[in-house]
Amino acid sequence: MTLRERILYHQIHPLKLGTDILAAVVSLSLLWQHQLILGLATHFAPPILTSALLVSFGSFETQKQSAFGRYLARHMTGAIEAIRFAGDVVMIFGAWYHALALIAAGLLVVLGAWTSGPLRRRPRSQ
Repeated sequence: MTLRERILYHQIHPLKLGTDILAAVVSLSLLWQHQLILGLATHFAPPILTSALLVSFGSFETQKQSAFGRYLARHMTGAIEAIRFAGDVVMIFGAWYHALALIAAGLLVVLGAWTSGPLRRRPRSQ
């Protein structure tokens, strides 16, 4: 498997998804309490470390062969990843400013990016 494939498929590895979700919940709580450094460190460090370890040592054949993996290969582009990140940033600001609507909006952007594949005309070429 190429490095590009490993980077793509690690995004749907259960350990990566679990780390991202847990880090978001914990960090948004910390940011809500205005613990900026700890909140940002908690938000970004565990997912980055998990990504580095998985890309270096993980096995992704299960993810590649799954329906979700095929969807990812066809629809996940750099632009969609940037939109997901933008939604994440909106959630961070929402937590900092105690704006549940912003947190919800950011979450909807993230979820919308993950599920937008069928709505777009030009899927990623394989």
